[in-house]
Order: sequence, then C-alpha cells, then structure tokens
Amino acid sequence: MTLAFIGIGANLGDARQAVKDAIVCLAQQVGITILARSSLYRSAPVDAGGDDYYNAVVKLDTSLSASQLLCVCHHIEDQFGRERPFRNAPRTLDLDLLLFGSEVHDNADLMVPHPRVAERAFTLVPLLELDPELTIPGLGRAADHLARVAAQRIDKVSYCQCTRQAESRLSS
Repeated sequence: MTLAFIGIGANLGDARQAVKDAIVCLAQQVGITILARSSLYRSAPVDAGGDDYYNAVVKLDTSLSASQLLCVCHHIEDQFGRERPFRNAPRTLDLDLLLFGSEVHDNADLMVPHPRVAERAFTLVPLLELDPELTIPGLGRAADHLARVAAQRIDKVSYCQCTRQAESRLSS
C-alpha cells in the first residue's frame, strides 16, 4: 500500500457538491482506502478567470500504481463532465495526484509530486491540515512553502450548508 494525496477542486455547476461527491467516488474504488479528508476551502482561481473554486485534499492508501491512480482520477473527472477546452479552464471537477508516497515521476503522462503543489494555497493549506509535518519529495517540508502562497485568498467553509439554510429560514 502506498500513501497518496489527491487534490479536488471544482468551480462550475454545484462545485461544493461535486467535491463531496468526488470523495465518495474515490472511496468506492477498488484499491483505494480514504484515510482522511481536509476541510473544504473556497479559493480564487490562480492563473485563470471564472468563479471561485471549492477545494479539498484527501489522504489515501492505495494498492494501485501512480499511473493507475491517475487513470482512476481521470475517469471520475469524465463522469462529472470534465472538459479541457484550454489550460486552466473552469471545470466541473479536477482531481490532481499531488503526492504518491516518496515517488517522483516526471514524464508527459505523469508528474508527481504535482508540479505546482508548493505554489498553490489551495493545495498546501489542506495538505498541511492533514499532515503538518509533510515533506514533499524533491521540495522539502511543505510548511516551508507557505510564505510563498500567503497572498492567495483561501477561506475554510463548511461541507454542509444546513446551518446557513436553517438560519435563513429562522430569520424569515
């Protein structure tokens, strides 16, 4: 079994629900055991336009290889209607293989650690929530990269909208 981290994001349609549903889809896959999920975060797009993203990271154990796990992620994205019309296009679902054990892959089909894992608050903050002592292969301690992303807006939000909906009904 290999410890891996997958970043999940969406900013089209019901993005919050897509992130929650993607975690369930991952948990249902043979060879994957979800160990933990981060809080849900809302962040501004980086190097792109469009609506804010909802993001989370899951920590999992897997018997799959890195390339097999990436194929599973792409299949789930496809099930959610993911299209790739251009780089950094808005998306119904994005599943990024952030880390796969201590492995490093750098080829056209597979790049692990994810090439921008240490450049994005929406990956670093939830990763560090799950593992404050995390080391990124080839880059060192994840926490050492936080200052680099400090200017990027990221807000923790609730997975459940029940409280807000109940409050609005009570105030009506």
